[in-house]
Parts: sequence; structure tokens; C-alpha cells
Amino acid sequence: MENNEPILFHPIIPGEAIAGDWYNKKVPVNIVVGENSVIDSSACFKHFFSTLPVALQIGADVTLCRASIATEKNGFVKIGNHCYISGASIIAAEKIIIGDRVFIAGGVSIIDSDFHPIAPAARLADTIAISPIGNHAHRPVVKALPVTIEDDVWIGYNATILKGVTIGAGAIISPGALVTGNVPAGVTVAGNPAKPINPIP
Repeated sequence: MENNEPILFHPIIPGEAIAGDWYNKKVPVNIVVGENSVIDSSACFKHFFSTLPVALQIGADVTLCRASIATEKNGFVKIGNHCYISGASIIAAEKIIIGDRVFIAGGVSIIDSDFHPIAPAARLADTIAISPIGNHAHRPVVKALPVTIEDDVWIGYNATILKGVTIGAGAIISPGALVTGNVPAGVTVAGNPAKPINPIP
């Protein structure tokens, strides 16, 4: 049966719990939030592990709805003003920057690292290190590259933005696109890997 209950939004207040929240954990203290920004649940921060003094900057008039913002110890995320993020995952080992008036749809993943090695031997060593019998200190180093999403970008359902990508202002990322390289301003891309489907201005 479909649940027609309206989603309740709450102000994002660093260090505070959300009354009636099913997740029942506090919003992280090391974030900065602009006016009128709201969230549906602190579950958004279930995997938020950054220890930076300011690990997340959220602008004004931002809505986080069923989103996940996950960080590693040195991860930093910045979200500009007037953004709407619905059901997306933002995963930062180091840095992800999102501009103003960006709409990010459900199922989207924005990731600044592979998080595991690509080479088979290193990948096996990583698998052992993160296992219950392993030692996390023995994990191979995996390089992260910042992701930048400029102003007025729309990212459609189930798109994936990989490490090192810059998406130019006003670009459109079609649903399901896998973005592995930079997207020029004003361009619409689609496919796997994502390619322009309209003329570059």
C-alpha cells in the first residue's frame, strides 16, 4: 500500500536532535548552515565521519530529502544556496563542491574517490584489511580527486558523477548517465559513459 503521508521537514541545527526523528541521532556539530535550510531526518548523516572543524557547509534555502551525505575523516562538502537534493548520495573522501540552484534527483551518486584500489592485488589486500579479521591501518592508499558542480545544474535520476569531474554551469545530466569526464557549461549529456546530446555553445 502506498504511503501518502507528507514528508515533514525540520531546520538543520548543528549538534541538535530532530524531534520525532526515527533515526534518533544528532545532526553533526561540525557543519555550518544557512537560513531556511531543512532536512527530513538526521539519517542523512549516518555515515558522516569527517573530523574537520567545518566538514559541511550548507547555504540558505536548501532542502535535503532522503539524502545521504557521507564523508571520510578528512572529507569536506559544500552545498550552495537554493539547492534541492532528493534521495541522492554525496560521498566525499576529500572534497565535493555544489553550487547554487542545483537540483539532484533520487538515486544519484556523487563520489570523489574509487574508495578501493583498481589493481587486483591491491584490491585483495584492501578486502583483507577491511574484513573483520583485518587491520584498517593496512589499507592501500586510494587517490581522491575533487568534484565540482557549478550553478544551475540539474542531475537526473540514477546518474553517477565520478571523481575529478567538473560540471559546468547550467548543464543537464540525463537520468542514468555515468559521468567520467568534465561537462561543459550549458551542455546536456546522456549515456554510459556520458556524452553530449546537444551542441556545445
